[in-house]
Amino acid sequence: MSKLNQTSAAVIDVLMTKDGSHTLMSRQFDDSYHAHNGAMSESQHVYIDAGYCALASLVEQVCILELGFGTGMNAALTLQAALKEGDLISKPIRYTSIEAYPVPLEVIAQLNYVQQWGEELQSLYLRMHQAPWDCDVEIIPGFVLHKVHGKLADYVSSHAQFNLVYYDGFAPSKQPELWTVDNFQHIWPMLTDEAMLVSYCANGQFKRNLKAAGFRVKPYPGALGRREMTRAWKGNLSIDAS
Repeated sequence: MSKLNQTSAAVIDVLMTKDGSHTLMSRQFDDSYHAHNGAMSESQHVYIDAGYCALASLVEQVCILELGFGTGMNAALTLQAALKEGDLISKPIRYTSIEAYPVPLEVIAQLNYVQQWGEELQSLYLRMHQAPWDCDVEIIPGFVLHKVHGKLADYVSSHAQFNLVYYDGFAPSKQPELWTVDNFQHIWPMLTDEAMLVSYCANGQFKRNLKAAGFRVKPYPGALGRREMTRAWKGNLSIDAS
């Protein structure tokens, strides 16, 4: 896989959102990394509450595929939830995140997330960002992070292993190539028979493309005043989809 240039700090702005947590604004894509109504609140609702927490009790191991490592918030919140819920040794997490435009560490250092977390998570969050790319890194026993520096279309897993997808790219209007049916057909064979996908996006074409790739799609209440987000399944996972 060819390496892509790291995003320049000059094309990213740090912004405050309404819940007191920072987000980033990409000048390159003219889009923010999170909702302006609350960066951390949105991620908690979409990816943790509606995704990780809904799935974790039903599987022996959570294997996550994330599109867009970005600020690392989803990874940190996933680890936080796992530490609260129980023993990572008995319920391990493998977290693979694909990022074409890594955020420079000098920008990450400006974010205020660590001020809202305890000392342990602050340290682990920093370890995630310092972890080398394209290899497995044990952040803490039971939590393995693999950051992929590249594009989703170029990523190939040798077998079906992921049972949870965090689909967290820039909006379809800003980066339409991420939301085509080809992408969902591409990840389909990498997913276990009862895998789940969650995304903040509730765009109609996005949902139609998921269905065209074979997913069962159900709307789910959105975060922070948004009417809907999306949850989708490869198989017949027994999670309330209403």
